[in-house]
Amino acid sequence: MKRIILYLGLFIAILGTQACGPVIVSHRLADPPPPWFYPHRVQTVRYVFFPEISIYYDLNTRMYVYLDGGVWVRRNVLPAQYRNQDLNRYRYERVRNYYDDDIQRYHQNNNANRGRSNATVKRRNN
Repeated sequence: MKRIILYLGLFIAILGTQACGPVIVSHRLADPPPPWFYPHRVQTVRYVFFPEISIYYDLNTRMYVYLDGGVWVRRNVLPAQYRNQDLNRYRYERVRNYYDDDIQRYHQNNNANRGRSNATVKRRNN
């Protein structure tokens, strides 16, 4: 009887933890993630990419990484043109399986040509 109660209690505890919400795996759990980052399951990610503004956010160092005059910089604040913007309104992508400090290499391999096309578009003259 005690074994059944133990298994039942363990089952209820497992069901209860699944409803608690997101779990973030990071080496700096003392600092909460920014309010716009809300994972829906257990994930280990280091970078988040905002494609509309071409800015990365490093969850480990809590810094924004972006191109400024052709040079990759790390800052605690957004660039001046985005400081008053609400990042909750922007779409973001989690950068999975990349944990290196040099985001430039990842960007060149994955996002450098985003939004561009080499295909020529034929337009009709009506």
